Amino acid sequence: MSKFFYKGRIEKKPKHSSCGYNTKRETKLGTETNPLTLIVNTEERQQELEVELAEQQLFATFTINADVEEDIADLTATLNKPTTTVFDKTPNRNDPCSCGSGQKYKKCCGK
Repeated sequence: MSKFFYKGRIEKKPKHSSCGYNTKRETKLGTETNPLTLIVNTEERQQELEVELAEQQLFATFTINADVEEDIADLTATLNKPTTTVFDKTPNRNDPCSCGSGQKYKKCCGK
């Protein structure tokens, strides 16, 4: 029978996981439930980063260790996410020209 049968459904409803919906998604990095893990060398550096985190509304757990190299890779990756590039749409032939001449695009800049 087809799944479009009118009187009832013979097949079971699919689960979310089989449809591609992720029900066990990880939480976003930098939130209260999943804070960033940062290793700093001094308390002064920790205070600098805490100010930056407060501006960005992020959460982090700090480990102060002078023997280990500073590790703030999670923070830099979170702050420097790539942005989507948006291109202006080129006008159609009969649209007014975007340069402001008042002519049609095909007679002005579209040549």
